[in-house]
Amino acid sequence: MSSALFTVEQAAERLKLHPKTVLRYIRNGQLPATRIGKSYRIDRTRLDEFAGVAGGQPDAAEGVRTTCIVDIPRMTPERAERMAAFLSSAAMAGGGKTPPLHLSTAFDPLAESLKIVVICSPSDAAKLLEMLQLQLGAQA
Repeated sequence: MSSALFTVEQAAERLKLHPKTVLRYIRNGQLPATRIGKSYRIDRTRLDEFAGVAGGQPDAAEGVRTTCIVDIPRMTPERAERMAAFLSSAAMAGGGKTPPLHLSTAFDPLAESLKIVVICSPSDAAKLLEMLQLQLGAQA
């Protein structure tokens, strides 16, 4: 979890393939992707590995950690539970080279809000927040 996410269409354009071909690779397990709602997102490093592109320079900010706190109002207990499960599975999607990521969620039934605390590298936080925003948009 340390780079940008691509849609199937963006990945197809980058690989110079048809989007249905990219979907077939995802469904066959040849191209790792994360399902968000009814669509997929493909990690840039996984896409580059699939395409045979050599890895770039080592991350200059290696070891840098960030803390993000997100407060989502107007949440039902069921929706908060689904969101927490989604974020937990997204946080575990990284490979063996992924730096440690800490994720905590807390639902406040009186305030009807979900608090999310993420401690990880800045790029992983950005990716997780992007996934969170996509998930919130899909649930709206």
